[in-house]
Amino acid sequence: MDYSHIRVGPAGEKGRGLFALAQFQEGDIIFEEEPLVSCQFAWNEDCGYKACDHCMRPLETAEENAKRLSMVSDLNLPHPEQCPVDKAKHVPCQQCQTMYCSTDCRATAWKKYHKTLCLQKAEKDGTHPLEVLKQTWKEMYYPPETSTIMLFARIFAMIHQADDKKSLLDVFEQFSQPTAQNESVSYNLLGLKFSSQLDILREQLLLCVPTENVPQWATPNGFQTLVALVGMNGQGIGTSAVSDWVKNTETLPLEAEEKDTVDKFITKLYDDFENCVGEFLNNEGSGLYCFQSRINHSCRPNAEIAFPNSNYRLAVKCIRDIKEGDEICISYLDPCILQRSRHSRRAILETNYFFECKCERCDEEEFVQPDQTSSDELEDDDN
Repeated sequence: MDYSHIRVGPAGEKGRGLFALAQFQEGDIIFEEEPLVSCQFAWNEDCGYKACDHCMRPLETAEENAKRLSMVSDLNLPHPEQCPVDKAKHVPCQQCQTMYCSTDCRATAWKKYHKTLCLQKAEKDGTHPLEVLKQTWKEMYYPPETSTIMLFARIFAMIHQADDKKSLLDVFEQFSQPTAQNESVSYNLLGLKFSSQLDILREQLLLCVPTENVPQWATPNGFQTLVALVGMNGQGIGTSAVSDWVKNTETLPLEAEEKDTVDKFITKLYDDFENCVGEFLNNEGSGLYCFQSRINHSCRPNAEIAFPNSNYRLAVKCIRDIKEGDEICISYLDPCILQRSRHSRRAILETNYFFECKCERCDEEEFVQPDQTSSDELEDDDN
């Protein structure tokens, strides 16, 4: 992966930021990056969203995926050959039967963390400490998810298995760590209401993973710091076999009549998904990315995050022309919230990310928008 066109540098009150060392035009891919560590969400996995346990590449075919999400068992997709999933390459862990999209992912996972976390058996009876930990997490944290306790298990396991443990630990500790807001960030990320819940998770996690190389993270305050680190730097990941099939099908050189038929089929398909599973369409997880985590927020972003590779490898895509020396910024807010008033945007950012936005757009709107949330926006929040 080429990072020669970007650099990390000081960004005033924001601390550090990511800056362009070349010009980029709308539509350009600025860079791509694989995560330092990632994991599928617990509820997402247990609800049948089948993904490679390492890279999150879909393990269902597009047709299998569409049947499950629509609950239509006899559904047939047109042009099924446009599904990129190759089930012939899928392989299980030889001990615990965890599934991977390829022998490469299986080998990488084993070398990085799975040797420590493998249950060593195919049968799951709920008694293994990792199974207990996952169930405890699920009982505390219901969808929609923003993280998973299993990500923290992988972090501990990675350091335990690393040849150069100090260097890897240094990489983790280079992520932004908001010491003053650790407690608030921890509770926001985990959706917890009481410090006792965090203590329960920490105590159960310590029964699952070796901690001799990271004793600082095994203490209550140290674990809270680690959780805050993930909370402030974690990036959501989403993959979908159906979405990949749709993108590929839309590029086919179809006759106008067939194209219209396929377009209507896709529209109806997503209507069925909405009725059956609502917003839960994708294989979902989160990860830590070294360069992506340096990208600051703007309410007028010049870049966005995408996952064009059907796995955990993200792409930072230019959405407004960027000049050499410009700071690369994304929006931490979803598109609907980004359309709200300055006051609403800043309130949400301060609550969830603990900073007061002073981006170009917020500065421009300071004297032209009321410093309060509109009644329509309050109604949206209630819904």
